[in-house]
Amino acid sequence: MAGQIGLYIGTSGWSYPRGEGTWKGYFYPGGKIDELGYYSQFFNTVEINSSFYSPPDPERVRKWAHRVPDGFLFTAKLWQKFTHPGMYEQATGIDATISQRDVDVFKKSLEPLVGQGKLGALLAQFPSSFKNNDFGRQILAALSQTFAQYRLAVELRHRSWSDDPDTARQLAASNTTWVQIDEPKFKSSIAPEVPLTSDIAYLRFHGRNAENWWRGDSETRYRYLYSDNEIQELSQRVKSASRQTRLTFAFFNNHWQGYAPRNAVSMIKALKLPAREPTLIGDIDEPEDGQ
Repeated sequence: MAGQIGLYIGTSGWSYPRGEGTWKGYFYPGGKIDELGYYSQFFNTVEINSSFYSPPDPERVRKWAHRVPDGFLFTAKLWQKFTHPGMYEQATGIDATISQRDVDVFKKSLEPLVGQGKLGALLAQFPSSFKNNDFGRQILAALSQTFAQYRLAVELRHRSWSDDPDTARQLAASNTTWVQIDEPKFKSSIAPEVPLTSDIAYLRFHGRNAENWWRGDSETRYRYLYSDNEIQELSQRVKSASRQTRLTFAFFNNHWQGYAPRNAVSMIKALKLPAREPTLIGDIDEPEDGQ
């Protein structure tokens, strides 16, 4: 497990039980197991992905917190109603106008983690269509104010944000973390590296499957296994960020068939941190051409 204080390496989500991209038989052994408990034997952090679709029940979150060891940190993805209103309306048929009740319900879902000191950060992930304009800047300012009690990390994907030096100044003014991402590069993509804007660093690695990025589904889009050379490259970015911040989070989101935990273990080793390797990790077939 990554054991250096202040450096947390893990995956985006831990439960992928169905579909072609399942982790069963690739990361998790067969049969019924406590997946989160098993996961936490190897990693010291994880992103809660389900909170993007709806605020999780606080009692369920409390149980998650009790199933991981001391020192383990969760980060939680902000509810899509705040960041992807169109997607929310399409999925639910409900208007996406934000109310104070929405804020209160989401914050309540995080209380068990806050109370036990296990909430590392709150991640607001925006789509590539979210651009740097008056509306976009107002949304960022509102989020920074609304969720100021947490370490807030913001993932921006459109190049209009990195093309504008004022973006870093706006985020730094509210101690909001600008998430560094690795993903396929297109004409509209954000810069590969963005400034550090707070006392924490937050990096997310989505894979580089350009062929299926727009055409693939929620599984095949992430069918990309980083090569050893690419892991070395990303590890240097993590190491550099960790030297300049108090906390550093690095998450692999290339979740197809356990690729994410495999690459996370590789990064832990590349950074010369204490590591345990799950038995099934070594059984994953190497994809052709790094994908």
